[in-house]
Formats: sequence, C-alpha cells, structure tokens
Amino acid sequence: MSHRPIVNQIINPHEEFNPHRYRLSVLAEYIGIFVSLCPFVCMVNWIFVPHALVGGGLTGICSMIYYATDGLFPSLFPAYHGAVPIWLSTVVINTILLIVAVCTVGWEFCIRTIFGVLAVAFWYRIVPIREVPLIADPMLGCIIGGVAFGISLGVVMLCNGSSGGTDIVAMVVHHYKDVSLGKVLILCDVVIILSAYFLPIPASIDLGTQSVNDYKAQRILCGLGMTFSYTAALDWFMNRVRQSVQFFIFSRKHDAIAEAISTTVHRGVTLLDGKGWYSGEPITVVTVLVRQHEKSTILHIVEQVDPEAFVSCINVSGVFGSGFDAIRGD
Repeated sequence: MSHRPIVNQIINPHEEFNPHRYRLSVLAEYIGIFVSLCPFVCMVNWIFVPHALVGGGLTGICSMIYYATDGLFPSLFPAYHGAVPIWLSTVVINTILLIVAVCTVGWEFCIRTIFGVLAVAFWYRIVPIREVPLIADPMLGCIIGGVAFGISLGVVMLCNGSSGGTDIVAMVVHHYKDVSLGKVLILCDVVIILSAYFLPIPASIDLGTQSVNDYKAQRILCGLGMTFSYTAALDWFMNRVRQSVQFFIFSRKHDAIAEAISTTVHRGVTLLDGKGWYSGEPITVVTVLVRQHEKSTILHIVEQVDPEAFVSCINVSGVFGSGFDAIRGD
C-alpha cells in the first residue's frame, strides 16, 4: 500500500495563480452586486417613495428632487407624474461625483462604483413606484425596509462594490482629511434627512387631521428610523459574515496540516513550539486565523490529515491585517 501524502489529495501544493478561476470570481462579484441592488431599489420604490419619506445618502437627495419637482414636467416624465425620476437624478449626480473621484481618488475605486451606479439606475428604471405603499404604517415600513436595505448594501460591500452617492463623497473627503468614512456618511445622512423638513408635501399625500408641521416632523423621524435600522442591519450582517475563527491544532503531522491549509484556504499559518506538561515531550502547534465560512474547510483538512489531532477553535470579534479588515484607528 502506497503512502501518498494526504496534502496532495487535497490540492496540488504547487498550483499557480489560475486566471480563469480569478475571472470567474470577479464575474460572480459583479453578478452579486447587480442582483443585490434589486431589493435595495424595491424598498425605495415600494415603501419610501409612496410614503414620501426621505432617507440618507444619494437616495434621499434623489427622492427629494422627485418630490420637489412633482408635476413640473408632465410632458417629459408622464410616467412619474411630471417629476424628475429617481433613476435620472441618480445617474446625473453620480456622474458628477465620479468625475471628481477620478481626479482625486483614482480609477481603481471608480470602476466597480460605475457598475453599481448603472445597476441602480437600471433597477430604478424597471421597478415601478407603487401608488399604495407595500407597508401601510410608515414607521414600520421604514424599519422593515431599512433592514432589507442594509442587508442588500452588505452584499454589495462583500462583493467589493458600491452604489455610489455619499460613498464617493466620503472617499473624496477621506482622501484629503483624516476623517473616518463612517463619520462622513453619518453626517451626510443627518443633513439630508433634516433638510427634508423644508420640502413641500406631495399632492398625493392625504394629511387628514394631521398638521403640516406634524407630518414633516414624522417624515424626519421616519427617515432617522430607517437610517438606524439599515445601519444596524448592515453592521449585523457584516459582523456575521466577517466573523473570524482562531484555530490551535495540536498534531504530530503539523507540517502536512500547515501545508494543506496554506494551499487550500490560502491563509497564513504559524507554527508554535510547545511542550506537553504531563509527557514532557515537545510538540508543534499549528495556529491560523480564518473567516467563519472557512471553519468547516479547516476541520475537514485536519480530519483527513490527522483524525487524532486535538483542535481548539475560538470566535474572535476583530482581525485586522492582510487578508482581513484594514487596520484603522477610527
């Protein structure tokens, strides 16, 4: 019976960069960006716009343009009650912002952002605006819609994409000033939502016994509620997906395990010298940090190489550096 090394059964340790596999992964990311932006737009056109609400970001700005121009251009935009459609203002404003970004940040950031902008405009163009909101209660709609909004953005971010808008503004500001992206985005959102107080109320909105000032205050509260729910959902989603695991693997076959992990999962592996207290014998410990979704792959490798190995895995809240999140002091 031959003793072929188990690592060669898992993956060829001399495998070089595969351009075909790389192109497929990039294509999958672009498909992910395109598809995930559909529920993003649906929440806007089915909940936020029918309630005449204003959220943060460029979506909020384009929504305000839509409300403010209601009935002004009946011959140009009859399908939108004479208002400037959101998809058009999205393309125009993002084009201006992208020109600024190309001159400051560079093309590397802008390529996928351009694709995201075109994808958003496409979905805005084909997803109809509902006359009756999908969820009747505006605050409940903002909370539920905000959750879907945040998860959609999370998928876009995981695919290294962007929907444009205030993301571009934040990148440009961060390029010149040592200000965190999160702070710039929050500031933009708050300013946009508060400015909705000065918007006229669309004719389609029936105030009933509610005063104009009460409605405008409710609009601002709903916008802030939507922003809170989508940022909370985004943080939860990203933390779940990006949660990392630290492994300590005690095995006599440490070299085979380390080689298999390195060539299969493409993660850096560290070997630690240890000594058993009871046996007094030296032992090498394999330690590696991976994402949560890679946990089962590591366990499968250990099971194949050395079923008698002793394995400890610990969930860690933050891993920063090459292959993980960027090191920032924000």
